[in-house]
Amino acid sequence: MAVKDDFRSLSGPSKAAIMLLALGQDYAAKVFTFLDDDEIRELSQAMSSLGSVNAKVVERLFVEFANQMSSGGSVIGNVEATQRLLASIMDPDRVQSIMDDITGPAGRTMWDKLGNVNDTVLANYLRNEYPQTVAVVMSRIKAEQAARVIALLPDQMSRDVVLRMLKMEHVQKEVLEDVERTLRTEFMANLGRSQKRNPSENLAEIFNALDRANLNRLMGFLDDQAPGDAEKIRSFMFTFDDLLKLNGTDVQAILREVDKDALAIALKGASEELRKLFFSNMSERASKLLQDEMASMGPVRVKDVDEAQQRIIATTKDLIARGVIEVPEEGEANELIE
Repeated sequence: MAVKDDFRSLSGPSKAAIMLLALGQDYAAKVFTFLDDDEIRELSQAMSSLGSVNAKVVERLFVEFANQMSSGGSVIGNVEATQRLLASIMDPDRVQSIMDDITGPAGRTMWDKLGNVNDTVLANYLRNEYPQTVAVVMSRIKAEQAARVIALLPDQMSRDVVLRMLKMEHVQKEVLEDVERTLRTEFMANLGRSQKRNPSENLAEIFNALDRANLNRLMGFLDDQAPGDAEKIRSFMFTFDDLLKLNGTDVQAILREVDKDALAIALKGASEELRKLFFSNMSERASKLLQDEMASMGPVRVKDVDEAQQRIIATTKDLIARGVIEVPEEGEANELIE
């Protein structure tokens, strides 16, 4: 096999392969821990096809490397490299905890990360912030998410936020960086620690957002294949029929918050018992107007009913999170003692 003695003909992978072989097994093994599978595969292929390398080529290669590093050669850092480095010096659980603090939910920037945060969770955090801060956040996240979050904020706060957004022409870099830093240190870090829930709870939240047909399809499958898990998921779910657990005061609190058009569509697909619960907690005139509206709208698509009911559920969950209403646990007595 010919001896390689032409430095200029060497490819990048060949140069890296020569350096690793020259470093020796122990040091080369440490370098390999920082490489991904594709990089290891490419280097291994280069090593296996090197043959003999002239000592002068090896020397020139190390001189070139030293010169590049001393003249400002760059070092690339990213999430994957950081995780591999940590994994080489500490146990997996600790690595995961640190990486959760660093990365939070999936996303490249802070605003990408917020796009993966549950709307109610984000709204509950922002309701304790200054309206100007909330306005900055709403101006940076996607319009669809901003609309959902604003709808979950208290009425007066949502108005203040909208007014401030109207007057917002340019956000100073320092202000934006401060908001990002606060979100990262106070919100995302805590969120990463608090989101370690069991699988049944996670699936329940997903199933709550499914349309009726897909929910019935998937729950039917789980009833057949994993009935115990299906019951656990149901215990975490909050459906429109669960509103029957509420007392009159709680229903009245919901009525003060919800959009009446959405309520009419939602009740169109509700049980007679649930309709009566809402009608009985409205004034006679308001109840009559709502029933007339439901009668005049004719047939309603199941999809529209599901979406309207999800809006009512979202409002109810927000009221629960704020402590305005409380849903009794299964089997808990709901009677009042005078």
